[in-house]
Amino acid sequence: MAPAQVICGKAASAQIRERLKTQVAQMKERVPGFRPGLAILQVGDRDDSNIYISMKLKAAAEIGINANHIKLPNTATEAEVLRCITVLNEDPAVHGFIVQLPLDTDKSISTEKVTNAVTPEKDVDGLTSINAGKLSRGDLGDCFIPCTPKGCMELIRQTGIQIAGKKAVVIGRSKIVGAPMHDLLLWSHATVTTCHTKTAALAEEVSKADILVVAAGKPEMVKGEWIKPGAVVIDCGINYIPDSTKPSGKTVVGDVAYSAAKERASYITPVPGGVGPMTVAMLMQSTVESAQRFLEQFQPGKWIIQYNQLSLWTPVPSDIEVSRSCIPKHIGHLAREVGLLSEEVELYGQTKAKVLLSTLKRLKDQPDGKYVVVTGITPTPLGEGKSTTTIGLAQALGAHLNLNVFACVRQPSQGPTFGIKGGAAGGGYSQVIPMEEFNLHLTGDIHAITAANNLVAAAIDARMFHEQTQSDQALYTRLVPLINGVRKFSDIQIRRLQKLGIEKTDPGTLTDEERKKFVRLDIDPATITWQRVMDTNDRFLRKITIGQSPTEKGFTRTAQFDITVASEIMAVLALTDGLADMRRRLGKMVVASSKKGEPVTTDDLGVTGALAVLMKDAVKPNLMQTLEGTPVFVHAGPFANIAHGNSSVLADKIALKLVGQEGFVVTEAGFGADIGMEKFFNIKCRYSGLRPHVVVLVATVRALKMHGGGPTVTAGVPLPKEYIEENLQLLALGCSNLGKQIQNARTFGTPVVVAVNAFKSDTEAELQLVIQLAKEAGAYDAVKCTHWAEGGKGAVALARAVQRASQEPSNFKFLYNVELPVVEKIRIIAQQIYGAEDIELSPEAEQKVVVYTKQGFGNLPICMAKTHLSLSHDPEKKGVPTGFILPIRDIRASVGAGFLYPLVGTMSTMPGLPTRPCFYDIDLDPVSEQVNGLF
Repeated sequence: MAPAQVICGKAASAQIRERLKTQVAQMKERVPGFRPGLAILQVGDRDDSNIYISMKLKAAAEIGINANHIKLPNTATEAEVLRCITVLNEDPAVHGFIVQLPLDTDKSISTEKVTNAVTPEKDVDGLTSINAGKLSRGDLGDCFIPCTPKGCMELIRQTGIQIAGKKAVVIGRSKIVGAPMHDLLLWSHATVTTCHTKTAALAEEVSKADILVVAAGKPEMVKGEWIKPGAVVIDCGINYIPDSTKPSGKTVVGDVAYSAAKERASYITPVPGGVGPMTVAMLMQSTVESAQRFLEQFQPGKWIIQYNQLSLWTPVPSDIEVSRSCIPKHIGHLAREVGLLSEEVELYGQTKAKVLLSTLKRLKDQPDGKYVVVTGITPTPLGEGKSTTTIGLAQALGAHLNLNVFACVRQPSQGPTFGIKGGAAGGGYSQVIPMEEFNLHLTGDIHAITAANNLVAAAIDARMFHEQTQSDQALYTRLVPLINGVRKFSDIQIRRLQKLGIEKTDPGTLTDEERKKFVRLDIDPATITWQRVMDTNDRFLRKITIGQSPTEKGFTRTAQFDITVASEIMAVLALTDGLADMRRRLGKMVVASSKKGEPVTTDDLGVTGALAVLMKDAVKPNLMQTLEGTPVFVHAGPFANIAHGNSSVLADKIALKLVGQEGFVVTEAGFGADIGMEKFFNIKCRYSGLRPHVVVLVATVRALKMHGGGPTVTAGVPLPKEYIEENLQLLALGCSNLGKQIQNARTFGTPVVVAVNAFKSDTEAELQLVIQLAKEAGAYDAVKCTHWAEGGKGAVALARAVQRASQEPSNFKFLYNVELPVVEKIRIIAQQIYGAEDIELSPEAEQKVVVYTKQGFGNLPICMAKTHLSLSHDPEKKGVPTGFILPIRDIRASVGAGFLYPLVGTMSTMPGLPTRPCFYDIDLDPVSEQVNGLF
């Protein structure tokens, strides 16, 4: 018979590369700038590996694949290799990823563990157990096939022979070639026998083969006379044998005695030039296939995210029952869905995680999404559903309109949770879940604030005690102690010296007068504004006496506890834009004045660094999810009266980057628009540099009837009939408050969409009247919302209105210039937002204006602390009060947070427990560890 035809792998691979080059060009046309990405991870520096990698890089460049060679030293540990693999797994620009084997390492590294760490979707070498399992099962369309067997199959097909029904023999059983080759031939309907070096009567088995694939790694092991006449022979071997005729002294041969086999076979692959070039070509083909799969799902800027389907019940069960009716996604899975990398996420169990601030650095060039703030009309004591609307809107934008969306909400205090209000996770079918995790502890941020705040309080009283009981020299000796015979200033002490104008760094060179200035803060106890805090409602801590122990030597003073969320540290957390900025703000907090009237800061106390350490984890936003599986950042929860009442700037900034240009971030401002929204614009936006696209103003028929003159609404007391029966006249009168709050929002140049949060007692005529009057008052749109009962589905109309409004031009502007005098800034807010005729400062408030201006704080924004139950200072005045004089009884400074807060009327920063607190119903099942009776 005629000698076998030679199957040229070089020619076949060249054809494949040309085809792949065309496919890559087509991808670039579809998505400009797109290139398939291949990553090759090498451990060590083996010469043969370097040669193979060079061939792969050259082929990738020729085709248009963006190939990246990552080289780790042979000293790399298994953990370091796995960490590198995780990064490449999560890189969306990498579509194919191989680990070059063998690993050249001095360490004990499991090859099996390393290869299986590659995500199967990128495993273009086909070496993971998942891809191998799918291949052995016959799922060829849903897996990657090892490149050498894939190339062998391509060469067999090029012969034109029919594989089905043929007798095939594979010599070799390696995971890379032999075993997958067996599976490929089997699923091509050949009858396959796998042989190896221990097979008895190997020559006899080979002689039966219509198709012979040899991958034994033994030079010329298969003799020519074994070959069945007319067989197809694929030789995968590459072996070096001595050859004195060659300059190198050796030559390359395969596993088959080529010359003799060629005389009996019909087709045969040469070595070299046969299977080798096909291996590289198949690697390139698998990479392009992976990129094509990516593009099939890829929509520019769109997440690939799964949403939960709600099973709606009527009537709507309790919030905790609804929360538990839906199984949340693993929070790590959600993090990956929204584009976070594993190294950017710290898991706290399965349902919550912290997100590292490094995310912002990685995404710094990503355009921001659309920024939406949810606020409300002046509420009843029951609240009108801002949190519920925030979550419902996010669910509608994400799960129903398929837009990237993040909700950003405040973390609730445990005080109200165990007191009178209950939870703050939203309600009904628009909630953050699990709600018990949301409302209890979360990741400990509030506890960190409690610890940091009380460290400052302890430092104040300890410093005053030591200054009162020690001489200048004794204080200096203790503040700058001898360590190994040397005195040295700490960094924070150097800053204090610089503040005092003392440009010295050697403790031994200070004069007596300089030492005195350095060691004595000379705090005036009457000026201390810093209080201790705890995250529990306890009315008996509103005024206390401290220092009563005999060890304090009679140095007592009157003090108080506030609720933790009233701490300035909480406001700092909410307004900071990073660790360095937080540390700076923590150091600027003014805790008192000296007897000379100079501000005393936490930096003066020497506590700044310790505060930053206590807050280093709290600064990272907390990731959770809604019932329908949309992402939520829960971060910071400053009081909405003495602070600005908004979630953190950092959460908003990270969310805006993650959602991308066409996505939405929905954040909530506490209390009514006259308080939370005004502070959101004038304080939060001023410091963050962010500009909102839309204001969503939440209104209810119930609250508007109250503003129209309806009876008093009291928590825990059934609503009077006026709120249950249709009363259009009362409602129309109350819409004056809605109109005023629309006007307030439009003052800042931002479109307003009114969300009419519908209750089951509302009639359609009442809801339509609110919508009509809202539009007449200047709202861009107004829509009925049923998200409490229907989840995102009930807020789709709102979501569409918000989407349209976000396309409108925004003429955002601040209400006032911070350089204006303090009194003028207060007057502008009072007159333009509240509708006051004028303001009236108490003598104490007037004195504070003088003091703060002198101390250099007069150019800070204003954070008004007033009741949320009226536009005025009087909670009994509903609707739109006019002609009133707004009384300012005091002004205080949160210098670290960055605002002055005038006190309007009286208010407590430490709530009390009611007669029957919420905790009466709360219990823990000791078997299931389930929290019962919560909300």
